[in-house]
Amino acid sequence: MFAFWSIAALLVAATLGALLWPLLRRTPRGDAPEPDAAAIAVFRDQKRALDDEYAAGTISAEEREAALGEITRRLADEAIHAPAPQSARSPLRAWVVALGLIIVVPGAAFVLYQRLGNPAATTVAGLGAGHEVSDQQILAMVDALAQKLKQRPDDAGGWVLLARSYRALGRFAESAQAYEHAETLVRDDADLLADYADVLAMAQGKQLAGKPAALVARALAIDPGHKKALALAGTIALEARDYAASLDYWHRLAAQLPPGSDESREIADVIADVESAQRGGKGSSDAGRRTQQAQAAPAAAGPGAGSISGRVDLSPTLVSKVALNDTVFIYARASEGTRMPLALLRIPAKELPRSFLLDDSMGMAPGVKLSSAPAVIVEARISKTGSATPQPGDLFGRSAATKPGAAVVNITIGQVVQ
Repeated sequence: MFAFWSIAALLVAATLGALLWPLLRRTPRGDAPEPDAAAIAVFRDQKRALDDEYAAGTISAEEREAALGEITRRLADEAIHAPAPQSARSPLRAWVVALGLIIVVPGAAFVLYQRLGNPAATTVAGLGAGHEVSDQQILAMVDALAQKLKQRPDDAGGWVLLARSYRALGRFAESAQAYEHAETLVRDDADLLADYADVLAMAQGKQLAGKPAALVARALAIDPGHKKALALAGTIALEARDYAASLDYWHRLAAQLPPGSDESREIADVIADVESAQRGGKGSSDAGRRTQQAQAAPAAAGPGAGSISGRVDLSPTLVSKVALNDTVFIYARASEGTRMPLALLRIPAKELPRSFLLDDSMGMAPGVKLSSAPAVIVEARISKTGSATPQPGDLFGRSAATKPGAAVVNITIGQVVQ
């Protein structure tokens, strides 16, 4: 943050210098020559003409000296009686204008940045300056963003960022409130509506019935092929035991996934479970479990430069050390430099093994994107306390450095934090 404001101050100072130098310097600028310069030029021309006449023998040395003395006296007289230039006649006015610029330019720059810029980014920049970002720093960053948005209630991007940050921290009720505010500012956005429905369902005990279902319907009305909305709609229909509608949604989703991908196989398992439930078989309970795991898979299809996907597994030797209510953090960070998460996903341990997708929408700070890093490392950590800061006894695993856009990043949680 200090570096940002230092650079901003230097830019303002450079701007003031460019404005004040021509205003305050004594030599006036312009295309017209100064009066003294013009008189001297005339004197030189006349002297040169006298020298030429003397060399040609047209005039004598006495005549040359007399004429030269007359020219010199006339030059001195013009210099004494010449009017002062405008800048010399009005020094007070120039300084008043200069003082006004010194006050107005920095003030205007600050006001415009507050209105048009992103002040929250300076807070984030300060937090990301070190190599470690503590749980307290992340919480402080999110709380600072929430406070700034109270003063800027029309900042749609800020509210979406706050909602995603709360979602990553598992604060689903607060995330839903932020999404609700963002939804009043951003109309007809299928991504926002699907995310809002998801966190609202989490906030009300993983129940999609009611308002979450209405939000999903609106998202599909805007984008009938929206992957996350299709997965949510398939789950809603399954909860209502409308197996035909559920299968329709899941088949529409499966048609958009790359054949043979992990996501495609996972959705195929969901479809098989729903078909079994439709026939009255034992797959009804499995279908509900699989649909919860599959809801994150749709967006993982065909990751672009701003996303990375894969699968997290737990080593069999550590299964006995994991409780179902433990928290799993899956996050990507730059392979070099700051360790601030570029994208973060938080899930309960009972969902392992789990396919995952991390993308630019899951960032913890404005302007801090997964796609901006040349290489990232994906880590998965099981926390007993739910803290984002590693604690002794936590279980973890990490990938090798890989470029954003990778689609097969497999991580096995098999180590213990010492």
